[in-house]
Amino acid sequence: MSADLDLYQQLVLEHKRSPRCFGTLPAPTHEARGRNPQCGDDVRVQLQVEGDTLRDIRFDGRGCAICIASASMMSEAVRGHAVADARALQQRFRAVLTGQAEPDEANLGKLVSLAAVRRYPGRIKCALLGWHALMHALAGAADEDPDIVVDHGRGGTPDGAPR
Repeated sequence: MSADLDLYQQLVLEHKRSPRCFGTLPAPTHEARGRNPQCGDDVRVQLQVEGDTLRDIRFDGRGCAICIASASMMSEAVRGHAVADARALQQRFRAVLTGQAEPDEANLGKLVSLAAVRRYPGRIKCALLGWHALMHALAGAADEDPDIVVDHGRGGTPDGAPR
């Protein structure tokens, strides 16, 4: 296995040891919690959405190195961007991890360092848990994956208005 495909690359370990955007927001407009009962990962994502922009994001919880690193890198990648861009990035990231897209063609930025997860099917849900919570917080949608439990907190409605 080449160094750039190693599951625990230096960037991934750095984000696990020192996660970005870790903590809580004082007044989130959207929130969801994702839990993976199979492995014990448990992540809450809180958002501050203004109009169509994801102004701020924080996450907290516990999980394996892949789960925490992915949530950290996700937070950096979407903070300050349009909600539509965050959704599109999630779709590209998921496509890479599930083998539907090639990492070099997906325009993932630093998230490409997590592409090696696709070689470990049991770890894909770990890498996607924070993303599931993000999408559920934004949409207020019901959970579609029976192996991942998403609890909605002080989330907003699908149009972004507070509940």
